[in-house]
Amino acid sequence: MNPVSSTLPAAGAHAASAIALHARAGAQFDERVAHAVATLQSAAVEHAGAIVQATSLGAEDMVLTDLIARHQLPIAVATLDTGLLHAQTLALIPRIEQRYGLAVERHTPVQQAVLHFVREQGEEPMYRSVELRKACCDLRKMQPLARMMAGRTAWVTGLRRQQSSNRGAVPFSERDGAGRIKLNPLADWSWGDVWHYIATHAVPYNDLHDQFFPSIGCAPCTRAIAVGEDFRAGRWWWENDDARECGLHVKPHSAAPAAASRSEATGIVVPAQAHIGAADVKAASAAGRSQSESASGLHVVKNPEEAHS
Repeated sequence: MNPVSSTLPAAGAHAASAIALHARAGAQFDERVAHAVATLQSAAVEHAGAIVQATSLGAEDMVLTDLIARHQLPIAVATLDTGLLHAQTLALIPRIEQRYGLAVERHTPVQQAVLHFVREQGEEPMYRSVELRKACCDLRKMQPLARMMAGRTAWVTGLRRQQSSNRGAVPFSERDGAGRIKLNPLADWSWGDVWHYIATHAVPYNDLHDQFFPSIGCAPCTRAIAVGEDFRAGRWWWENDDARECGLHVKPHSAAPAAASRSEATGIVVPAQAHIGAADVKAASAAGRSQSESASGLHVVKNPEEAHS
């Protein structure tokens, strides 16, 4: 059972614009923009033809896509279409392609593997154990990421130090577990910086950001947050773990195994905070999930063609 569905009632509350709520440039904002551009320009030359922006289609990644297009940098743009993304997230892909004239690569899980996993574990195994949740992430994210990175020597991400304590020391450049260069040009940007840039340049963004979703992943694993909650509190919120990650940005020595488990393992906490608090936040989360379910088929893609719809 989805832990959020019984705690967030359907509603149609109005949510304030994320731009109105957050767009506040910090001191030396222009310098941070210039540094991000210089980082991208240098990497595009050093890794010519072998660099990609791995976009989650979140606010930070939309800033990066805009910078890449604005400065006409030869950096590919690619995303992981897990088969469980919100309809609002998927809707950004054609908007990017139309606005910037860029082709967005879509890397999907192997459909037969997804169907087998769902037959064996059900459509929502992520709520039953951490092991099964990580197995789902491995199937839908890690394996497609490996295919995205094949033949490439560098990738660009939207990681920021303020996103979580686990990301508090994110460098501008590092090596991933495979030895590739991983660039985080917005590492020192604030959330206000991100939205100030979006507002200034009319950057398209995910409508869920206007519904109190600062960090957006797969629909079953993302909820809205309340005022005062951690930036990533809406991701895998039922797990009692301060370092909740899907594996994309976890160092090899700290990554937990992603093997599937058939056990009803412990480690799941349906927290008191599941009630969220503010009524409009409750409504926003429910609305975001219901729209996604009706528009995109939330649980499992039935055939390969649907993965690209």
